[in-house]
Amino acid sequence: MPIVDIPSGARGLTGYLAVPAAGRGPGVVLVQEWWGIVPHIRSVADRLADAGFVTLAPDFFRGVQTTEPDEAGKLMMGLQVAQAGADIAAAADHLVRSGLMTVPHAGCVGFCMGGGLALLAPTVTPDIDCAVAFYPAMPWPDYHPAWSEYSGKEALVHQCEADLPTTGEQISRYAEEIAAHDGVAIVETYAGTQHAFFNDDRPEVHDPRASALAWERTLGFLHRRLDGPFR
Repeated sequence: MPIVDIPSGARGLTGYLAVPAAGRGPGVVLVQEWWGIVPHIRSVADRLADAGFVTLAPDFFRGVQTTEPDEAGKLMMGLQVAQAGADIAAAADHLVRSGLMTVPHAGCVGFCMGGGLALLAPTVTPDIDCAVAFYPAMPWPDYHPAWSEYSGKEALVHQCEADLPTTGEQISRYAEEIAAHDGVAIVETYAGTQHAFFNDDRPEVHDPRASALAWERTLGFLHRRLDGPFR
């Protein structure tokens, strides 16, 4: 299994690294759901690599995985946003220094908990140019991104219809903040979808049609932002 060590302050950090067949490409930091670095996240990393992106999924839970929602919720709420931001920055720095990237800036993609952290990512390091957030969750009291750091950067949010009553207002406000600071935020809403609609390991919520469209939009967005010269 392609596990790499990532220097990140005083705490050890590892990540799952997926490299395109060409051996190099634009870089993506992939942020897990609250379950940990489970097979679904590794499969998404492999899919991104198949699409040409050098992808690194840092393990924010330091080896812990779960299939139990109660335990997953405790792991998520125990996550310190400042430490998560430092881990994202460390993962992006690792990619930049790896020699595998074809441009010196990366993107960030995340799901649920990871979607919220993906939105944070462009604010914690200049190495991350853009973010893709699938149905982001932002439940932490200290979640206060420095939206001014989005100047010249861009975010794409894939929002499920079922989340609109709980996160729709927040997402709209964050998009306005990003735009107010000379960034761009695109919010796409997928009618009839449940939370985690992209996760094909969860048939009770997976929506193949919405997933295919969101994936197409994600790849187009990442290629547009990352296949050009440094901004």
